[in-house]
Amino acid sequence: MQGELLRADQSRSPREDQRSSEERLRPERLRTDCPVLLSERLVMRAPHEEDIDALAHLANNAKVATMVSRMPHPYTANDAADFVRRTKNGEIGKCVYAITKAENGAFIGCCGVEPHADGRTVEIGYWLGEPYWNKGYTTEACHALVDMVFRTRQDVDQIDARCRVMNVASRRVIQKCGFQFQGSGLAASLALGSNVPVEWYRLDRKTWMSLRSWGNIA
Repeated sequence: MQGELLRADQSRSPREDQRSSEERLRPERLRTDCPVLLSERLVMRAPHEEDIDALAHLANNAKVATMVSRMPHPYTANDAADFVRRTKNGEIGKCVYAITKAENGAFIGCCGVEPHADGRTVEIGYWLGEPYWNKGYTTEACHALVDMVFRTRQDVDQIDARCRVMNVASRRVIQKCGFQFQGSGLAASLALGSNVPVEWYRLDRKTWMSLRSWGNIA
């Protein structure tokens, strides 16, 4: 995910701007509006150095990399370490989460939220390591992420999600979370080095409120 731009107050002195920027980049400040998320089987929290080995192992899979837009392939331990560093520095998205199993803390994937320029829309993204596919973990993580956004960010009116046209499993997750199809287009794939066809979905706050129990979604 791309980093969110930080604006400096032009009325301050250069030294004050530098100090303010450093303060904004402190991890404890960056994560204040990104609470740890708990679900029945998962704990979603900030990525940290202990995740690097598992992250590199699970992400170094063409089946994963070619289904998300900004993951290189091959994916190395250096890539994983850089990812963790950039999330700590607030250079990627707004909230980036490591998805872990509640029972043993095992790292199984990532998800996150990225704001749009309009200030009313955010986009979610996610991936899970192949050994954890088809177990309902992705849907569970997305439910928790969507709930967090709408419950804690009153300025957000809608959430977008995109998936490759050929990614049936991701489409099913998006639909199970209540998102509605908006259209098709192209998106860049870092792993493939080209643009790929994608579908665009959206969930607005009003629809989420009617489905917030999540028991009404087939």
